Parts: sequence; C-alpha cells; structure tokens
Amino acid sequence: MSDRRLTPANGRVAAAYLRGQVEAEAFVEGAAARVIAGVADLCPAPSARRERQVIFGDVVTVYERLGGWAFVQAAKDGYVGYIADGALGAPSAPTHFVATLGTHLYEGESFKSRDLLALTLGSRVTMTAEGHKMWETPEGYIPKKHLRPLDKPFTDPATVAQAFFGVPYLWGGNSRAGIDCSGVVQAALLACAIPCPGDSDLQQAGLGEAIPDGVPPERGDIYFWKGHVGMLVDPATMIHANAHHMACVYEPIADAIIRIEAQGDGKVTARRRL
Repeated sequence: MSDRRLTPANGRVAAAYLRGQVEAEAFVEGAAARVIAGVADLCPAPSARRERQVIFGDVVTVYERLGGWAFVQAAKDGYVGYIADGALGAPSAPTHFVATLGTHLYEGESFKSRDLLALTLGSRVTMTAEGHKMWETPEGYIPKKHLRPLDKPFTDPATVAQAFFGVPYLWGGNSRAGIDCSGVVQAALLACAIPCPGDSDLQQAGLGEAIPDGVPPERGDIYFWKGHVGMLVDPATMIHANAHHMACVYEPIADAIIRIEAQGDGKVTARRRL
C-alpha cells in the first residue's frame, strides 16, 4: 500500500507517473512553483491541521488548485499535502540559503529599512546584485553574513541542529518559530546537503546505517523511538525538540532513554550513523 504522505494523488488528480498505480479522474504532469511565504503549513486536507511545513524558497510541484488551496508535492523530501495558494509564486533559480537560525528580508540596503519578511534557517534565495553589506534579491535585501552559497553547505549536521536550541516545540513545525523532533533532524541534514525525509519513521527507514550493538556512540548519531528522534552532540548528550520540555533542548541521552520509556513511548527502536 502506498504511503499517502509521499503519493501525489487525491482521487481527483494524480501525478502522471502514477497512471496504472492509483485511481484518479485525471493524471497531470504538474507545474513547478516556489514557496514565497516565510513558512507555510502543509496539510493532509484543505484547512486541516498541519502535518509538516515548507519554508521560503522550497520548490513544489502543483497538481491542483481548488478553493484557495494547492495540492502539491515538496521537492526536498517528496512530502504531499495542501498549501494555501497565496503562499506560492513563480519558480526561480536559488543561489544561497539562510545559514543562521533566522534573518529578514529588508526593503532597502539598510538594517533600518522596513523589514518585509522573516526567514528561517535553510530558506533558499536568489541573489541578483551585491551591495556593501547586503545581497539584493527579487524580494528585498538580506545581510551577507546570514547567507551561504548553495555549493558551500555545512559539513556537521550536529552543529546545525544546535542552532535550534531553545526554539519552541511545535508539532509538524519546520522553522525557528516552532519545530518538532523530525524537523530539527531534517533541517540539520538538508543544510549539509544530505537528503532527509520529513517524518521520524521515514528518517529511521532511510537515513544512514544501523549502528551495531556495542559500538560506542558518536557526535551526529541519530536515535529513534516510536514517533520520536534526536541527534547526539557528544557521546552522552542529545539535542531534540520534544513536547516534554516544549522546546528544542539538550538532554543526557541516558536520562532521555529512561524518561521516554517511563512516559510510555517505549525503548530506542534504532540508532543510525550517517
């Protein structure tokens, strides 16, 4: 049975490549679009509770527009859902990504100019001109110090994950305004140009290699529970966004293992190393 989260089909329309695999009234190629909101919910149905989020610059394929909503599939991880139509714009060729926890798009080339949009780590932008301290984009100006070229990704996912320390927990969240456990892991890996699914069960199935019993833990190891995931910043400490603390926090891995099992969420289901 296909995974609904990764299958662009809703009964009315389906991706053309799914012809013969799913039932739909129409099979379409879809059209590329770009997220132009700072962050937008990706929902399993129009006006439903979010499952994940997409951020500024994310590329999606639009298969249907109906009633103010677009049925899309995100290019970064294949996640499927509905996004508010107004959050989408024309595609562009990104050159840089936001390399700090957050930044702003400014109206002019001055930090005193009006801020137009808040951006989160990983947002992709297109540079059109270079100023003294800011890059110009079609949407506004961004401080140079907050960006990295796409061809110069980070190399240590744990360092990126640590940038989210203190961010409030938000189920399905993918930004500095609120993030969940799988969101932290995905943001950390994508910033290092490592492909990563959106949900923890998909991450457990697709990331890295299983760590054999008896192999000592290392920085960057990823620990999984049923419905939860965290990343080690050293052999004894994990960073993870969780509802117990309602934030992205550091926690001794030994304490986390005991606490998570005691609260009824079971034992560690996997350890993976990239």
